[in-house]
Amino acid sequence: MSDIATTARRWSLRINWLVERLCVALLVLLVLDVWLGVLVRYVIPLPLTFTEELARYLMIWMALLAVSSGIAYREHIGVEFVFSRLPAPVRRWMAVGFDAIAFVFFFVLFWYGIGFAERGFSRLTMIYQIPKGYPFMGVPLAAGLACVQLGLMAVHDWFARTAPESTGSAIVPLSDQEDR
Repeated sequence: MSDIATTARRWSLRINWLVERLCVALLVLLVLDVWLGVLVRYVIPLPLTFTEELARYLMIWMALLAVSSGIAYREHIGVEFVFSRLPAPVRRWMAVGFDAIAFVFFFVLFWYGIGFAERGFSRLTMIYQIPKGYPFMGVPLAAGLACVQLGLMAVHDWFARTAPESTGSAIVPLSDQEDR
């Protein structure tokens, strides 16, 4: 059964690897965009007005996508005082229960985010004059990734040999020694 947990963890880390690189690329673009905005506002007076709107959308997409990375490493808020004092079988059930509750929340966000993005295609952004649906698609995409990560982490928590020790502790990357 621990093979199932290891496989789920491996897939979680693979997805997270892609998400982390995407977040870093968005961060680099954000920093360059903000530098350009400061440069054209205070140093070289050029009529570039797109930098503020681009920075807003880059920051929102980066922050939303980073949620799934936090889920993959278990770096989220948990009620540690109670959880760590419970017996292992109860901790396992609670961890999977927390994953299920969070999954429901992110699935609802995904579901309504699709409608939100669809309605955004009827409105245009101020500066770019592109449909707002493109920036709004970050909400259902991030919520969908969070659902996938929560599903994989729930499978890992359920099938791992040992119950989770804490709710918010980072799970170390896979090694040959895990779940043995």
